[in-house]
Amino acid sequence: MAKLPETDRSDSTDAYLLRDEELLRLDQQICFSLNAASRAFGGVYRVLLKDLGLTYPQYLVMLVLWEHGDLPVKRIGERLRLDSGTLSPLLKRLEAAGLVRRERSPEDERSVNVSLTDAGLVLRERAGQVPRRLLAATSLPVEDLAALRSLLDRVTGALDSAVLAGGDGA
Repeated sequence: MAKLPETDRSDSTDAYLLRDEELLRLDQQICFSLNAASRAFGGVYRVLLKDLGLTYPQYLVMLVLWEHGDLPVKRIGERLRLDSGTLSPLLKRLEAAGLVRRERSPEDERSVNVSLTDAGLVLRERAGQVPRRLLAATSLPVEDLAALRSLLDRVTGALDSAVLAGGDGA
């Protein structure tokens, strides 16, 4: 298991201004707030995607393909931060629904390319209102949501770096 870097109490982060018992409160846990927000988003997405016949993870795959076109499975996984064990069943269901096609790469038999079918392309038009309806459901200004996304991207990058810097823990 990777060992995360130790923190330095001389660091000027606000966390050191709080007592340990305050830091251990549920309401102080950023991960809890993120999880609660994620679950709330998931509930809204479930309603919005029902008419499209997609789950949220399938919708993410479709977003990547609508944006980038044909891609190898590996690239889709990298973009979505999903391993092949999670991604393969999603792609199988999308293929069974007639939205994507999977084919072995002629250049590299180990690689599988994913492309949109005509039905997958048509679905893009129907999905166009999903982001707008989700934004409306938050009742927040677009600028606030853009700032939140930017901050979350920074947090993700910092946490990824912390895990990488932690080594193997041996």
